[in-house]
Amino acid sequence: MRIPPYFLAFVRNFAMESSSPTFVYSNKDYDNHVFRLIGSDQTPNLSKFDMSLRTAWVERMQRGLFRYHLGDLETRILPGPSRLVAQLNIERGQQRRKPQEILSIKQDFDPKLFNFNKANSNETMFELIKQELCGAVHENGFTKGCKMVINVSPLEFGHSLIVPEPNQCFPQVLTPHSIQVGIECILLSSDPALRVGFNSLGAFASVNHLHLHAYYLKHELVIESTPAEIVMSAQGLHCLTTFPRGFLFYTEGGDLHSIVSAVHTLTDFLVNHNIAHNLFLTRGCPPDGEGIGDRRRSGVRVIVWPRMSCFGAKEETAFNVALCELAGHLPFKNREDYETTTEQKVHSIIKKYMFSPETFLDLQTQLISCFTSLESGTNHCK
Repeated sequence: MRIPPYFLAFVRNFAMESSSPTFVYSNKDYDNHVFRLIGSDQTPNLSKFDMSLRTAWVERMQRGLFRYHLGDLETRILPGPSRLVAQLNIERGQQRRKPQEILSIKQDFDPKLFNFNKANSNETMFELIKQELCGAVHENGFTKGCKMVINVSPLEFGHSLIVPEPNQCFPQVLTPHSIQVGIECILLSSDPALRVGFNSLGAFASVNHLHLHAYYLKHELVIESTPAEIVMSAQGLHCLTTFPRGFLFYTEGGDLHSIVSAVHTLTDFLVNHNIAHNLFLTRGCPPDGEGIGDRRRSGVRVIVWPRMSCFGAKEETAFNVALCELAGHLPFKNREDYETTTEQKVHSIIKKYMFSPETFLDLQTQLISCFTSLESGTNHCK
């Protein structure tokens, strides 16, 4: 869909009128000395990125820019090997913006609908740009940075939106740049509590304008350390062996370009085959680590879950199955479900949205063929 000139003019004027602080970073700012401290109440020394994000977010909470005040959320760890983190967040379920009507994973951006160029400029905390891109612009005059914007209906402390190149009006489809920025946000943080994620269209994305979620969850998730099987070593592709099955990549930043390329090849394959998906980024230990007892969090785990599309599907009463739920973080919409749910009940809900083991293995075989064809100079990924 071609974006109308009048809308691009509006966006250009808006960008010129609303100046925000700029956070400039480089590879030297990555933190590779992060560990998961024993006890969730311990806070690590915070990086410059953490301080900038937290300070700006809290300041906007104090100014009343959110739809509700987010205090400490009631939390319980469900008994069971998955150690699911359940939280009660009734207000988000009641007051979050009504999701847009999504009919296709490749739905065009529609300038008439809400998008982040129409958000209150006070909701933008700062511009995020890599030093090597400072001053770089597109042909239309827009810069190549990102905006860090508060999520006015937060699910946890620091809940923000990473909006890559908002003026380009990209639909909700991952680009190499958006994947890289998501990974780099984790690498810039010294707090293993920071999480970043993405919901594709058909996987509970509510706005069709490219964005990722970022928030702090201090409670440890099993996915930070659960082992994974190698699928293709050259591409860094692994497979989770625990439910829900997904694909995993790992990087400490040195191989960032190749990992971003591999992740994008995977997500692009899913988009081209009309497969909805969720992505989750978190500090974690290497896939071949020691498992649950491994406290290292020197790198970033990138998990991609292919799943059933849910266009126009009725939402679950307890929780929606999106990026954080698949990772083991469950924001509940009502107290009854929050207090009575079990790991078995949660898995039964999630299972409805995931592929069968046979379908997942078939998809994995297709992905291996895709990556192999790219290595040989032929492209069988379409």
